[in-house]
Amino acid sequence: QLQASGGGLVQAGGSLRLSCAASGLIFSRFALGWFRQAPEKEREFVAAVSQSGSSTDYADSVKGRFTISRDNRRNTVYLQMNSLEPEDTAVYYCGADEVKTIGDIQRYGTDYWGKGTLVTVSS
Repeated sequence: QLQASGGGLVQAGGSLRLSCAASGLIFSRFALGWFRQAPEKEREFVAAVSQSGSSTDYADSVKGRFTISRDNRRNTVYLQMNSLEPEDTAVYYCGADEVKTIGDIQRYGTDYWGKGTLVTVSS
């Protein structure tokens, strides 16, 4: 089970940190990803991190602003979001996959999904 939290309302230029806590799986075996879905748009890839945390991948739209990280002791993955823009408004989801590489996660998504958390950025 994956449970995202940390969403909320923030002004443009502000920051938020999302968390996603996992249970019921051997966390360190899974690559993890963050995705988002804006109103009337398809779900899109945001960021991914490898099992060890040593490799990361980002969508071009968030590079330099967002940072994904994980804590395998706490079974939690984070998404630090800085310099937020109104275009970042979306429901954010975390996902986990034991088999795919982070490159594959960007293209194909993950096998496991959690409930999302809403991020609203006001202009």
